[in-house]
Amino acid sequence: MAAGLSTCSAGFDVQDVVTDDMDAIKAQYGVPEALASCHTALVEGYVIEGHVPATDVQRLLSDRPAILGIAAPGMPVGSPGMETGDRVDSYTVVSFNANGDTATFAEHS
Repeated sequence: MAAGLSTCSAGFDVQDVVTDDMDAIKAQYGVPEALASCHTALVEGYVIEGHVPATDVQRLLSDRPAILGIAAPGMPVGSPGMETGDRVDSYTVVSFNANGDTATFAEHS
């Protein structure tokens, strides 16, 4: 496991921890299997799964809803880190709780 600290363009300090067993990390933090993506982050007590826009993370931290976290399932083209030219697919950022219940948190197109 390797780690590094940096600051992203949205102003978040990021500690990057590379591991070979992401399934165990996702299970440990309660990410529902159907919402899994390639990245899992922990931010001020919330789980952020996948390519979630910084504005959604900022809203989450501002509103502080009673949820476990938010996720952008899969790897939607046009989401942060998944830019491909001018193509932007519509996608939904979903909130989830410890029971696995989900709801729409934000829509992006």
